[in-house]
Amino acid sequence: MRKGVMRPGHIQLRVMDMEVAIKHYRDLIGLVEVNRDDEGRVYLKGWTEVDKYSVILVESDRPGMDFMGFKVLDDKVLNNLQQALVKYGCEVSELPEGELDGCGRRVRFVAPTGHTFELYAEKEQPGKWGINNVNPDPWPLDLTGMKAERFDHCLLFGPDVPATKKLFTEVLGFDLAEQVVDPDNNLISAFLSISMKAHDIAFVECPEPNKLHHVSFQLETWENLLKAADLLTMTNTTKDVGPTRHGLTHGQTVYFFDPSGNRNEVFCGGDYHYPDHEPVTWKAEDLGKAIFYHELSIHDTYLEVLT
Repeated sequence: MRKGVMRPGHIQLRVMDMEVAIKHYRDLIGLVEVNRDDEGRVYLKGWTEVDKYSVILVESDRPGMDFMGFKVLDDKVLNNLQQALVKYGCEVSELPEGELDGCGRRVRFVAPTGHTFELYAEKEQPGKWGINNVNPDPWPLDLTGMKAERFDHCLLFGPDVPATKKLFTEVLGFDLAEQVVDPDNNLISAFLSISMKAHDIAFVECPEPNKLHHVSFQLETWENLLKAADLLTMTNTTKDVGPTRHGLTHGQTVYFFDPSGNRNEVFCGGDYHYPDHEPVTWKAEDLGKAIFYHELSIHDTYLEVLT
């Protein structure tokens, strides 16, 4: 049952050279830089996003994800979910309004996979970049690179995916949209949706906690995806896999790496999900087809490189 979580709101990524990372996320992927704060954090957004930002870059000596945030309906929902997380037994903390630029108070918790998540109800909302709400044009003229529309989802690796799936479905109200099960019907991967999307967050079983597999950005069409792949070659950006199609979600995809080693994805298309849909199940023995539908096999780097 939906409990007031609306959508992915933001992600904080660690990068090892800020100016190089900004060129990658702003000039290549096409996110819009909106601010830099006194702590050196850089804030970016996809041009269709109405909130002030969705990607936060912070300089570090190692790559990876610090946390991912979800926006909830209002402060009452935030209070209810905070109490529910505490009652469920999660490690919960609170960050004050303004600790992130233009963002209200945040309720932070740690999932069984070891990843840190947070919920918030308020963030400055200037609207889509370069687009009015009255008689809007279809897109702004000053977009760059791949013209990424939004931060869409993450795939995360860590232990105890069944417990994490239970937390997200029973406490936060997500639906299990797709899953991968082993021959004994044990859950090894969960694709969870809080919307009509194929997934808003996904987890894969892994003994090492708190690992980022990829952060994903939406493009509009297959043609945009092919142009994105062209840009990877034109800019000598390290590509991982694609362009190709997934079996899981049936989306079209290209994977590549930022200069710090964090895997990025740009994708388009894919399935949709409603709360009354049964989960789609893929068998682990058919994982090649599930992940890379055309190749029918998994590239070594795809499962081995995590940050």
